[in-house]
Amino acid sequence: MIYGLVQILLFQRSLGELASKFILPTLPGPVIGLILMVLWLVLRKGINTELAMVADGFSQYLGLLFVPAAVGVVLFLSQLKANALAIISALIGSVILTIASSALVARFLSQKAPHE
Repeated sequence: MIYGLVQILLFQRSLGELASKFILPTLPGPVIGLILMVLWLVLRKGINTELAMVADGFSQYLGLLFVPAAVGVVLFLSQLKANALAIISALIGSVILTIASSALVARFLSQKAPHE
């Protein structure tokens, strides 16, 4: 289990932060680390058991990350009510754009794949 945690910290904190500092300063280090880790796992063709155990342990507590967001919503409830129409229209517009762009990408990628 320690080996899995070391892998995550190596990619997120060490390699990701170094790449963010010296190569891509516009991207956050954890994002670069995540991309590097995914590439590393693709090259290795899978996840080892230690990394899977750590990932399962982390995923059990992901719900706690929503607590600060919920507190923020309650804290700014009056401003949310005042701007409700703009917020709702932005949410609906972004959902429509996301679905449309996902459909276009899926259509483009399905044309490239060989059909059986």
